[in-house]
Parts: sequence; C-alpha cells; structure tokens
Amino acid sequence: MGQAVLLEERGVLAVGGPQRREFLQGLISNDVEKIAPSHAIYAALLTPQGKFLFEFFIAGLGDVLLFDTDRDRLPDLHKRLMMYKLRSDVTIADRSADFAVYALLDPGLDDAPGQALAVDGGVIFTDPRSARLGARAMLPRDTAAATLGRLGLGAAPFEAYEARRIEVGAADARRDLEVDKTLLLEANFDAFNGVSFSKGCYVGQELTARTKYRGNVRRKLYPVVIEGTAAPGTEVRLGDKPAGEVRSIAGNRGIALLRIEDVEQAREQGVPLAAGSATLRVESPSP
Repeated sequence: MGQAVLLEERGVLAVGGPQRREFLQGLISNDVEKIAPSHAIYAALLTPQGKFLFEFFIAGLGDVLLFDTDRDRLPDLHKRLMMYKLRSDVTIADRSADFAVYALLDPGLDDAPGQALAVDGGVIFTDPRSARLGARAMLPRDTAAATLGRLGLGAAPFEAYEARRIEVGAADARRDLEVDKTLLLEANFDAFNGVSFSKGCYVGQELTARTKYRGNVRRKLYPVVIEGTAAPGTEVRLGDKPAGEVRSIAGNRGIALLRIEDVEQAREQGVPLAAGSATLRVESPSP
C-alpha cells in the first residue's frame, strides 16, 4: 500500500493569465514549455548573480500554473514575481488555504519523472527530480483525504518522506540550501532535472551555465552514511582541515555540503571524513 505524507511546510501559489508562460520562461531555471496537463517540472528562481532564492514544483491545472513551494517563504516569492510582473498580463495568488501538498511514497503511478494527471480538482505527478521519490500532489483541502483513500494511499508521517529524500540525496530548501548563497549545481539541480541548459536566458542563467561548462563547481551536496552521532550544522573535517558541513539528517543518513576536492582526496587515501565524533561515508546523489 502506498503512503501519503502531508507536507505542512509547503504552500501553493497560482500563476494565471494569458501571458503566464512567457512571463515565467524568462525568470525560472527550467523550461516552462515542458509543463502540460500530463507533465510537471521542478525549477528555481535565482538572483541576477545566479544564487538560489526559491525552489518549486510547477504543474498545470486548467488555466493556471500551480507552484508547490516553501510555505514560509511563499509571500517573498509572491512579492518577487510581482516585482518582475510589470505589464505582463498575469495573475499571482496564494492558494495555500485551498490546496494541501502531499508526498506520495510508492503510489503505483507511472515511473517517468514529471508524469502528471488531474484528479478531483487537483493534480498528482511523479516527482520530477526522481521516480525514486514517488509522487507529489496538490489537492483541494476539503476533499484530499477522500481522494487519497480512493487511491489506496494511507497516511504516513513526515519522517517517512524525509528518510526517502535523504537516501536519494535530493536537497530540501529549508535544510540544505542557503538563500543568496547556494549555486544550482552545488545543489545538484542539473542531476535532479531542475535546470535547462537549452531554453535560453533566465534570471541568473549566465553564472549557472558558466559553472557547468567551465566545471568550476568547488563544493556540492552529497548523501552520506553516518557512523556515530552527528547533528545538522556539524562541521565536517578531513584530518585537521574543514571540508564542509552536515545539513539534513534522518537516522544514520544525511546530506552534507562538502568540498569536492576533499571528497576525492578522502576516497583516494581511503580515509573517512569526520563530523564531530562521527565519521561519514560519502555517496553520490542517485536520482
């Protein structure tokens, strides 16, 4: 039986109007033209200098595009989009009171990342980052429980989704990314289908493309296996020098921001990285 995890940290923003696609295409990291009734995307909005501001999933529902995003920062995203709106014929509205966001683990849906379908006034889609993460849903709050029950999905705690996310190595905006500091390729947005390198210009595109084609990413988020006890924020060291920081933790697994050079050196020398009294075994993100 599949599981449905209510993601209370997520909110829903709706962008409508006849120019909604053109408006977003010049702003966000992924290709808006990929969004269709049958397909959703994952993307980010960056600073002009190419640093992370917001991440979101976008799915089409009727004549609007629904954003699944961090609920606490949704007002800031709303404000930022309004700043870019100018004379574009678009509408932007917070729909968090109307829609609830769920992660669906092992829902028995199509394995193609981003595959979407409209259901009972909402939308369900295979996670665009990786089918291993299951699916996501934005459903009307007053009928969500009935919809999930009809689909054979039982309620599960947030920790069930968090464990799956960390095992796969997918970044979480609140726990793993730093506003106005993180680069998309540091957060593996390229590996997790969150950035298009062929769509043309968008805000922050120049730095994102340069970091890819010049290969000058110096640090990245890695999934790690923790032997011992560590906490988010613990400094990671290689011998006597700093190598990064632990970000997310679930059980004996975590996600850490590490210097690529130090990860490679630790592997070559066959020595572990240390996080306080714990040691870390570094894995590669596995979408």
